[in-house]
Amino acid sequence: MIDRNRRSLIAGGLAAAAVWPGMGRARAARFEAYPFSLGVASGCPLPEGVILWTRLTFPEPPPPADPFAPLEVIQRAPVDVSWDVAEDEHFTRPVRSGTVRAVQEFGHSVHVPVTGLRPGRWYFYRFRAGDAVSPVGRTRTAPAQETMADRLRFAFASCQQYEQGYYAAYRHMADEDLDLVVHLGDYIYERSWGGNLVRHHGSGWPARLDEYRARHALYRSDPNLQATHARFPWLVIWDDHEVINNYGDDDAPDAPAGERFLEQRRAAYQAWYEHMPVPPHGGGDFSEFRIYGQHGFGRLLGITLLDVRQYRTPAMVAGQGAAQADANSMLGAEQERWLEETLPGARARWNVIAQPTLLSERDLKQGEGTRYSLDGWDGYRASRRHLLESIEAARLENPLIIGGDLHAYFAADVKRDFAQPESETVATEFVTGAISSNAPSQKSLDVALAENPHLKLASRAHGYATMTLTPDGGQCDFVTIEDRKNPASPAGTTYSFALTCGQPGVNRI
Repeated sequence: MIDRNRRSLIAGGLAAAAVWPGMGRARAARFEAYPFSLGVASGCPLPEGVILWTRLTFPEPPPPADPFAPLEVIQRAPVDVSWDVAEDEHFTRPVRSGTVRAVQEFGHSVHVPVTGLRPGRWYFYRFRAGDAVSPVGRTRTAPAQETMADRLRFAFASCQQYEQGYYAAYRHMADEDLDLVVHLGDYIYERSWGGNLVRHHGSGWPARLDEYRARHALYRSDPNLQATHARFPWLVIWDDHEVINNYGDDDAPDAPAGERFLEQRRAAYQAWYEHMPVPPHGGGDFSEFRIYGQHGFGRLLGITLLDVRQYRTPAMVAGQGAAQADANSMLGAEQERWLEETLPGARARWNVIAQPTLLSERDLKQGEGTRYSLDGWDGYRASRRHLLESIEAARLENPLIIGGDLHAYFAADVKRDFAQPESETVATEFVTGAISSNAPSQKSLDVALAENPHLKLASRAHGYATMTLTPDGGQCDFVTIEDRKNPASPAGTTYSFALTCGQPGVNRI
C-alpha cells in the first residue's frame, strides 16, 4: 500500500530533486508520493472509443523567498504509464490495454485514444505507473451512428470559482444517472475577488505555464470534482477565466498587449490541455488550439461545441455603437465557415449548440433606452444573426442552445428577431447557474426579466442543469444546491422544462 502522505519520489534509484541524465529514455518508477493525486477522467466519446486522461504529479520545491529570484526547475525523466480497460470494475473482463509515455514537456499528462470498443457501452479503466495504481474510472461510448437510443441524459455546468464556494454540486452530480457531462467554461479562475471566501488559491494571477498548471492542479484536487470526472465521460470547452477575464483573440483588458499576452495565452492553453480529457496534442506549440467540433450520439443527439474566445474580435468599448456590434465577429471567419458546412450534415433528432454564455439578447437597463454586456453576444450581433441563420438554413431539427458564464440560470425563447417580440421562436435556450461563483443581484435579474420578454426565467441559485432526451420529447432540469458555502449542502430540482419535438420555446413544468 502506498502512503499518499509521503512527499518524495524515488525513480531509477535517484531522488526527486536530482537532474536526470537521459531525458529521452523512460525509467521504471517507484513512487513514495502518490502520483495520481489529480484523479482520472475520460472524454470525447465515440461509438468505438474514448479518450482517457490522467496526469502524474510530483513534489514541488517551495517557492523562493525572494519573489524576483528564478524558480528552481527540476528535470524529471519520462515515465511509462500503462492503462487497462475492462467491462467490469474488478477488471476480470479486460478488453484493451497499452502503455503511453508521460513527459515533462506536457506536464506528465496522459491522453490515451482508446479504440476497438463497442458502441453505447459502459467500461472501466485505470492507470499504473511504477508501483502506483490510479483510481478506477468509468466511461461510456457513444451509440452507433445509425442507432436511435431510447434515452440519453447529460449534465451541463460552468463557473466554479474555487474560493467562493465548495463543489457540493459535483457531489450530487456524481450520483446522477448520466451518460455524459458537458462543461461550458470557467473551469478555473485566474483571480480572487469577493468576501466570505471558503478556501484560497494561495497565489496571485497566473501568467506562466507553471502557474497555470498549479491553478488547474488546485482545482483538480477537489474530491467531488474528481469523482464526477471519474464517473462519466466529459465534453469540455473554455471561456475567458481559463486565460484572463474578458480576453478576446490577442487582446485582454487586464494583461500586457502584443506578444507578452500571446505568450501568456499559449501557456494557459497548454495547461488547459494538460488537465482535460481531450485528444493528444498534434504537435507544434499552443499558439492556436482547436476546441470547437461536432460530437454525435447516434440519431438521437448531436452536440456542437463552439469557441467564442480564441478567434473573436476584441470586445467593444462603451460608445462604439451598433455599427461596431454588427462588424464584430464572435467565432471568427474560419469557425463560421466550418459551422455553415457542418450543420447541414447534422441529422440527429435533438441538436445542442454548446457555447459558454447566453445567446439571447439581454437588455440590462430598466425603462427607456438599452444597455448591453458588450463582452457577450449582444456585442456581436452580426455573429448571433449568422449563427441563427446557419441553424435555420441547415434545417436543424430541434435546436437547443446551452450556456453558462452569467452565474445565474436562464431559460429563453430564441427569437429570429429580438427587436420584435412576436417574431418566430427558432430555438430553445437554457443557461446553467454557477457551480460556486458569486451570483448577480436579484435586482439585475428582475430587470432582465422585465426588459426582455423572451427571457422566461432567471434565478441566482447555484448548481447545474441536466437534459434528458428521448425520440419523442425530453426535459431540462435546473438542479440547485441550498448553500455553496456548505460542502455537504443538499440539492434538488428547482425548475423543470418540457421539450417537445418540433415546438421550440420554453415550456415550464
